[in-house]
Amino acid sequence: MSDDRTSVLGFALPVADAVLEPVALDPSQVVAGAPEVSELVLSESADGRVVRGIWQITPGTVTDTEADELFVVLSGRATIAFGDGTALEVGPGDVALLSAGAKTTWTIHETLRKVYQATV
Repeated sequence: MSDDRTSVLGFALPVADAVLEPVALDPSQVVAGAPEVSELVLSESADGRVVRGIWQITPGTVTDTEADELFVVLSGRATIAFGDGTALEVGPGDVALLSAGAKTTWTIHETLRKVYQATV
């Protein structure tokens, strides 16, 4: 990151070009395909409960139990199906809010990159 985008009080970075680190995906979560997850944690609260970052997943289908999360999709497309039968279609520019404890199935149609804030 260049000095003109960093301050003691904050920073900025080009999200689309950010280099993410691979994250192990629990094989029991994979329903279809061979999705790969990567992430860059940007900040974390002192108690570790609030996390902000960039997250990406390649095509496939996975299950999850959600945290309280607000995210914005930068690129890609996915369907997020909930245990109650409802679903969200998300794509570039969409903002979404997920509730802690929700059981979801994510079908990733195109590699999805999002910025998020989650409370765990």
